[in-house]
Amino acid sequence: MKTRLQKVIADAGLASRREAERWIAEGRVKVNGNVVTKMGTTVDPFLDEIRARGKLIPRPQGRVFILLNKPANFLTTMGEDERGRKTVMDLIKNIPARVFPVGRLDYNTQGALLLSSDGSISKKLLDPKYQVPRTYLVKVRGVPDEKTLRRLRRGVGLDNQSTMPLEAEVDRVSGKNSFVKIKMFEGKNRHVKRICEVIRHPVIRLKRTHFGSLSLVGLPLGAYRFLSPREIKSLELLVAKKPEEGKRTLRRPMARSKRLQAKP
Repeated sequence: MKTRLQKVIADAGLASRREAERWIAEGRVKVNGNVVTKMGTTVDPFLDEIRARGKLIPRPQGRVFILLNKPANFLTTMGEDERGRKTVMDLIKNIPARVFPVGRLDYNTQGALLLSSDGSISKKLLDPKYQVPRTYLVKVRGVPDEKTLRRLRRGVGLDNQSTMPLEAEVDRVSGKNSFVKIKMFEGKNRHVKRICEVIRHPVIRLKRTHFGSLSLVGLPLGAYRFLSPREIKSLELLVAKKPEEGKRTLRRPMARSKRLQAKP
């Protein structure tokens, strides 16, 4: 994927983005042997030879991390869908490594989806013991009151267990419905939709806005970008601590009375 030249230089740790822009303007940057002075020039850091002040910027090697702004109506899967539906891999082109989704987003859910070639860190990012936050903006029917939000924050019953505590607040009201911001630290199948059903505010539309500290700012729907070394380091730090050092309590079995109440 093409990236602005000054960003490639900055991500390589050679200069700030503003300083990189000055180098370009001064004719001190070459791409494939040609001096580049036009601001806004885009390059492919995996394919192009880039030199800044005579220093060769190494091409990315080894691990690859990609942030995709997934549109609705795309499956999060590596293989082809037997029903012919499009998958997120249809959106990822010319990647110099085999990447796979870190977790999944439902077919009709949009937003931040991380893909990586590093299976080890991907597994840890999904492990609830490391409590990596995922933030969602959820349009629900009705407007949850504070009592309902407190119940959601404490954890509700799913699969005969109480979910982990989470953060939840009403972001804004839209007519008879509302947008609720939810930050959670675990992920089960259709997790957000199911907990909203439990509190009787079913989901109308769902978007994941953040994965850890990664956000969708500046990333159009359906587009993707490579993570910078700094962003990759931030992911590594999230799972560098020992699992038992986490501050939040893991989900606990539901009390017998609650299990009975949860049955239809």
